Amino acid sequence: MKLLREFRSFVLRGNVLDLAVAVVIGVAFGAVVTAFVRDLLTPLITIPGKADFASLKFTINHSTFRYGEFINALIAFVVIAATIFFVVVRPMTRLWKPGPEPPKRDCPECLSSIPAAARRCAFCTAEVGAVADAGS
Repeated sequence: MKLLREFRSFVLRGNVLDLAVAVVIGVAFGAVVTAFVRDLLTPLITIPGKADFASLKFTINHSTFRYGEFINALIAFVVIAATIFFVVVRPMTRLWKPGPEPPKRDCPECLSSIPAAARRCAFCTAEVGAVADAGS
């Protein structure tokens, strides 16, 4: 019974549920992008005479190499990567842009760079004086 309680608490932790939801949404998004590439994008950028990259193949020594499927997968990857970059990464980078860095000064003991308002060095723990001393 204790084992089941531990397992339940593990599965119901927030990060496990969030990860599970993210994986399911990611798989669904991948399916949508694959269909988009196969049905809408590929016909726009076709090789003359070939309306579907999936049918592209060649044979060597009775082995068939289906490079058209690889082209479709590569296009799907580029579309997914571009979507994630332009819809998630760029906006989040702008949203979480760090503010200006606080002024720094050198610790007189170890010469490490520390915030100007610090009273003690984080590296050598020496007392460095109050904020009024920061300009000296």
